[in-house]
Amino acid sequence: MEHAPCISQIATLLADPKRSAMMWALMDGSARQTEELALLAGLSPSSASAHLGRLSAGGLLKVEARGRKRFFRLAAPEIGAAIEALASATLASAPREIPDVFKRATPIARPQSAPSSLLRARFCDDHLGGTLAADLYQRLLDAGWIEQLEHRVVVTHKGATQLASRGVFIQALAHRNAQVACACPDWSERRPHMGGSLGAALLQLFMQSGWLTLPNDSRALQLTATGQREIHRFARETELEMAL
Repeated sequence: MEHAPCISQIATLLADPKRSAMMWALMDGSARQTEELALLAGLSPSSASAHLGRLSAGGLLKVEARGRKRFFRLAAPEIGAAIEALASATLASAPREIPDVFKRATPIARPQSAPSSLLRARFCDDHLGGTLAADLYQRLLDAGWIEQLEHRVVVTHKGATQLASRGVFIQALAHRNAQVACACPDWSERRPHMGGSLGAALLQLFMQSGWLTLPNDSRALQLTATGQREIHRFARETELEMAL
C-alpha cells in the first residue's frame, strides 16, 4: 500500500459543502473572482477567501492576478474530471431518489450552481454529456437506431446503416476494447446519454466537423452556429425515420 495515492487530502477539501459549491461553479473552466464565488456559495467574501486559500494550497485551484483582483480557476482538467466523477457517483449511489435513467422522464431539478454552458454540452470521459447528448440519445432510441434491452444498449441494423452513411461504422467500433454502446447516466439531466465507443465516435465526428469546439481548458463544449444547424438536421432526420 505504500505506493497507493493519498486521496484523503483532496477528499477533505471537497467534503465541505461551501468549498464544493465554489468548485462546482468553476467546472466550465472559467476564472471567477472571490466576490462572485462567495455569492454563489452563500458566503461572506472573507469566508470565501479563506476557503479559496485552502483549495489553492491543496493544489485544486490556481490563482490569476489581474490588477488588484484575484481570479480562481481549476488547477487542471483532471480536477474537473474528478469532480464530475463524484457527481456521477452521487447519482449512482442514490437510485431510489431519481427516476430510472433507462426510461424517458422529465428532467428534475439540475444543480443550481452548475454553469449553463456545462449543462448544455460537455466532456463526459471520452464522449458527449449534457442536454445535447441526452436529447440525441432519446432521438436515436425513438427512431429505432438503438434499442434498450434491460441494462444493455444495442445498435440495430437500421441504426448501423444510418450511422455508416455518416461515417460511423459499428463493425469497426466493435473491434475496440470497449462496449460499442451503453447508456451513461447524466448527472445534470438525470437521464442517459450515449457512452461506449459509439458515444466517443459521435463526439469525434461532431468535433471534426466543427460542430462542437473546446475553448481553453474547459470541460464545457461550445456549439457552433454550423453545429446548431447540423445537429438539428441530424435530429430532424432521426425524427423522419420515426415516421417511416
